[in-house]
Amino acid sequence: MQIYQVGGAVRDSLLGLPVKDRDYVVVGATPEQMVTLGYRPVGKDFPVFLHPDTHQEYALARTERKTAKGYKGFDVHASAEVTLEQDLARRDFTINAIAQAEDGSLIDPYHGQQDVTAKVLRHVTDAFSEDPVRILRAGRFLARFTDFTLAPETLALMQTMVAAGEVDALVPERVWQEIAKGLMEAQPSRMFEMLRACGALKAILPELDKLWGVPQTATYHPEVDTGIHVMMVIDYAAKQGFSLPVRFAALTHDLGKGTTPADMLPRHIGHEMRSVDLIRAVVARLRVPNDCKDLALVVAKFHGKLHAARQMKATTLLHFLEELDAFRQGARFEYFLKACECDSRGRLGLENCPLEDAEHLLTALRAAQGVDAGAIAQRCATPAHIKQAVAEARIQAIEAALLR
Repeated sequence: MQIYQVGGAVRDSLLGLPVKDRDYVVVGATPEQMVTLGYRPVGKDFPVFLHPDTHQEYALARTERKTAKGYKGFDVHASAEVTLEQDLARRDFTINAIAQAEDGSLIDPYHGQQDVTAKVLRHVTDAFSEDPVRILRAGRFLARFTDFTLAPETLALMQTMVAAGEVDALVPERVWQEIAKGLMEAQPSRMFEMLRACGALKAILPELDKLWGVPQTATYHPEVDTGIHVMMVIDYAAKQGFSLPVRFAALTHDLGKGTTPADMLPRHIGHEMRSVDLIRAVVARLRVPNDCKDLALVVAKFHGKLHAARQMKATTLLHFLEELDAFRQGARFEYFLKACECDSRGRLGLENCPLEDAEHLLTALRAAQGVDAGAIAQRCATPAHIKQAVAEARIQAIEAALLR
């Protein structure tokens, strides 16, 4: 029985990065031996055990054989006869196929250390093509390791996988899981650009894929191309460290521009509501969590209206705040402003543009929140008058605040 540290812990150590999770592979052992030694079995699809003291994961060395499409279509074989090299061969990328023995020595049959040094993401063997989730993982790693490049042969293999329909077999929950992780990396645009390059984006997010090549008015969008704009928007969100709901809203806010009639271009009249309809389809298909869905819909519908905030009268500003449900959904309103900030600054040469409309709307909200609705209600003769009296007081408060 031999134990090796494998995967991300070894890779991150070589990259000089902090190690978060440690995984181990056990060679030459049976499940019965592991239980006898006090390890607790937890694996459903293959033998994985928790260490009796550290509770870290220890998996028996295993091989996999493709039996059907999708990432679950595998026959897994784990036994004491499976070698370390055989176990490493089934892994996705060479940088993840390095093992470290208990004495600290490295076992690297697939030259992962060379690719770590060269900063190249390369598949281990052609068995990579048996699991379509690895395409999404490749995108996520490129978004995380922003100085890495994708090996040309790996891109070619992924293009072959897409052409064979492997990506179509992915289950929605797994697609969302990987997209969400990719959005939370340092430069998420690299994930989507890679998915587009191999053809997978058209299969899993066709609404987003359509944005490249769609022009916008250069006066407001010096970068012109809508796809490029959206990538700049999500990278800005990542640079600011914004939350997943904000980043997802940034990703989807302009989906409607992909359906703008050709004779209307480069203008996109009504794209906001077209975006709303497309987002509803995306979140239903990928089973996106409600916090991401709700914010994305609000941002898509109202981000264009925010740009007119400074031209609005106090009455209109109050109505806009009510449309945004800003009085009850304060946290979501803050996220809305952050997503709109990403939209405004995710443009060529406008990365530090002022956010006067957002500040104007926020000033209006704070003024309206300062109104004592309870005191007004007590002064009203009948309950029917309360709503109108509160609204009038809020409008007066907004007018006064904006005159300062």
